[in-house]
Amino acid sequence: MGNDLINAIELMCRDKGLEKEVLVEAIESALTTAYKKYFESDENIRAFLNMETGEIGIVVRKKTFIESDSFSGHITVDDERSIDHNEDISEESEEIVKAPSQFQRIAAQTAKQILVQKIKEAERDNIYKLNKDKKDQLVTGVIHKIDRNNCIVGIGKTEAVLPLAEQMPGEKYYVSQHLKLYVVDVKDSTKSGPQIVVSRTHPGLIRRLFELEVPEIKTGTVELLNIAREAGSRTKIAVNAVMAGVDPVGSCVGQRGARVQNITNELGNEKIDIVVWSADPAEFISNALSPSKVSKVDINPDEKAAKVVVPDSQLSLAIGKEGQNARLAVKLTGWKIDIKSESQYAQEMANELFNVVEETENTDEQ
Repeated sequence: MGNDLINAIELMCRDKGLEKEVLVEAIESALTTAYKKYFESDENIRAFLNMETGEIGIVVRKKTFIESDSFSGHITVDDERSIDHNEDISEESEEIVKAPSQFQRIAAQTAKQILVQKIKEAERDNIYKLNKDKKDQLVTGVIHKIDRNNCIVGIGKTEAVLPLAEQMPGEKYYVSQHLKLYVVDVKDSTKSGPQIVVSRTHPGLIRRLFELEVPEIKTGTVELLNIAREAGSRTKIAVNAVMAGVDPVGSCVGQRGARVQNITNELGNEKIDIVVWSADPAEFISNALSPSKVSKVDINPDEKAAKVVVPDSQLSLAIGKEGQNARLAVKLTGWKIDIKSESQYAQEMANELFNVVEETENTDEQ
């Protein structure tokens, strides 16, 4: 067994990147426990593994008592309980004894178990080390299998999970499909090993795709400040130019729309509105309601609310299908938005004016 065990240890250390000393120490510790349990020994012993010869042996720790009326020579540490501790005691010593032949089989089984365990631990640690820095990053994965609506995706030498909750509505998945994914989290679990969770719905996926396609965002010339997304349907992003003379929207759209089209294609034709960010809330809100045109924006800073007036013909466009455009504008700006058509706004103003006049007349009569 000796040479086979040594070869197995050295091979695993090379393949899994383990320290030989760590593995040998773990095996020796397990052998010590196994020896005590099998032989029901209370002696203070430790097992050892000689990496040159493959020999497995037992070391018994003893103490030497000198100038004693009751003891002389060597005794085991456990026997120390029965002596007078006032006697002079010399330094501890260790004595190597040959392991019983029947222990060789136990040692082989124990060593095998330790090697298997260490392989699993090494693989788990390596997976975590390789992937812990991928959180919040964009990765390309290949679907290996689909299990209970969860996609198991290969990313490099490991696998990640694309849960049902992180899948885009209406998007169909199949084995061997290539996808760009956003890494939501990388967890290190002692029971199940590292868990990598990826997403197709996270707003971070939009950010990373634009960084990939738009050099100006990657270099910081253009900032992508806000993202509002309803995955699989529509996304709004707010961009700002750091340098004068740079068109942030044009940079993101690209020549003939090539840049944004690449992102749209990756997301299954999800619509993307690119608007200019502004420090002026009224202007930002107006931009956020694109593609509709806005006539007027009245803001209430105290309540962080805005009343927006649009042409009658633009009302349905401003609100969007099932309120989507307005809803995304609220998410993008962080302001409450109340949208009115020009005719509705005019009617409200007329009603308010009528109420004021009526109150004034009532006051005069009194």
